[in-house]
Amino acid sequence: MRVPFLILACLIAAAPARADCAHFKWSVETERQAFASATPMPAEGGTAEVGKAYALTLSKDVKLPLEPERPPRKDAFAGFVNVPKLEAGLYQVTLSGEAWIDVAQNGARVKSRGFTGQRDCPGVRKSVRFPLGPGPAVIQISNASAPQIIFAISPAK
Repeated sequence: MRVPFLILACLIAAAPARADCAHFKWSVETERQAFASATPMPAEGGTAEVGKAYALTLSKDVKLPLEPERPPRKDAFAGFVNVPKLEAGLYQVTLSGEAWIDVAQNGARVKSRGFTGQRDCPGVRKSVRFPLGPGPAVIQISNASAPQIIFAISPAK
């Protein structure tokens, strides 16, 4: 009787991990698709548009416009982009990997309105929502462990 149980346990343990992209609090499918054709962007001062994905090159030597809300780890990578034109509304910033996101408008950090993340969704790690006013904004990405991350800013649905 124990042999079939052991075989079943071994098969379950050896099964490949299941990609889980369906358990975010909100859909990130549009971003997942956009990430496949992300536009390269430098670590500092690039210009991003709403609804597009960018492969942001990160650096250990970036001077961020604002001190990150979460103190940077030693040897972490960072970068920032400008979003010159926004209409007032709720936006989500979605990342391909582990990192901290700060969004600023008018020189002040904007408090996030929600967060969702999954460690086992290929290509998407987390998405954070921010209520933004009209005009420009800055997206800061810090505490990344890798020198590149893909991100997108899009209206929340």
